[in-house]
Amino acid sequence: MKFKSIWIPICLSCSILLAGCTKEAKSDVGLPEDTQVNIRSDMEEVPKDNEDTVIKEAQKELFAMDTYMTLSAYGDSAQAAVDDAAAEIERLDQLLSTGDAASEIAKLNESGSAVLSEDGGYLVERALELYEDTAGAFDIAVYPIMEEWGFTTQEYQVPSDERIEELLKLTQADEIKYDEKSREISFGIDGMKIDLGGIAKGYTSARIMDIYKQHGIESGLVNLGGNVQTMGHKTDGSSWRVAVQSPDESEEYLGILDVNDKAVITSGGYERYFEENGVSYHHIIDPSDGHPADSGLISVTIVSADGTLADGLSTSLFIMGKEKAAAYWADHSEEFDAILEAEDGTLYITEGIEEEFVSEHPMEILRKDAR
Repeated sequence: MKFKSIWIPICLSCSILLAGCTKEAKSDVGLPEDTQVNIRSDMEEVPKDNEDTVIKEAQKELFAMDTYMTLSAYGDSAQAAVDDAAAEIERLDQLLSTGDAASEIAKLNESGSAVLSEDGGYLVERALELYEDTAGAFDIAVYPIMEEWGFTTQEYQVPSDERIEELLKLTQADEIKYDEKSREISFGIDGMKIDLGGIAKGYTSARIMDIYKQHGIESGLVNLGGNVQTMGHKTDGSSWRVAVQSPDESEEYLGILDVNDKAVITSGGYERYFEENGVSYHHIIDPSDGHPADSGLISVTIVSADGTLADGLSTSLFIMGKEKAAAYWADHSEEFDAILEAEDGTLYITEGIEEEFVSEHPMEILRKDAR
């Protein structure tokens, strides 16, 4: 049985390929200006691979966290699972959004100190760990420079070198004082601001997996604007097939990745950018110089069981560039795998997903023992 609802098609950075499909299913549509959240909810029973039994399937499509999202779950409690997942997305959006003056992060940026919620505190802890571990490539304190470039408001401009130098004094995450026990946070420099957007969607997808488990769901997935996380296998026992989008608008995707119980998260300069005087400027800012990262990479995809980690590292490795990114992976290969796309179109694939990724692009395999 399928319930009627209003829905909006979605355009995704990573798309799920259904069994038997040969191309990515996607469409482009603009969001009406007066639309805040749109949800499509479907519930139906689907056959289980030629057996007499059927498995209940539930889906929701919504717009939140400034992106289109899709939730899918399979099992007796599928509808309750996606309903609760959608509610969790809206809760986290209201809690963490820098654009919502009522959120705890916006209030923190305004006052310079706060006692964070459990979710906010956890994300700050993870962010500061990544800041140290990536030698500053992942920096939640880069927000003032993001504002200056206009990426937070879409009022784009190229800041002067003098202005960037001035703002770089604020982008020092080691000036964030945070107490893990009390969850008290404060900034060591007046004017500092943070943005957890670099890991918030990955954390959200991980939270949805927790909700699915609580409902006994063993097969499901979420796609949060290109942040894909899968649970288990598809109902026929096969792996989920994720299409990794290409930055080149002339082709649909870089390749197909088979995954189970993993997050697949891609970052690239094609996601948000503007042009001025014939020069393109993308939104991934290098905290070391305050300019869009120019690392020789044009997209980075991270594959990990940890959605929060995958989200943070997709940005970090993009900023690092191929050599540093490969070295970082070699030191952390038990935690994640990666697909790095260079400006010449070459794909660098870490050895952990060598057998799971198929592409027509030229590829080189990164191996730990090759260093």
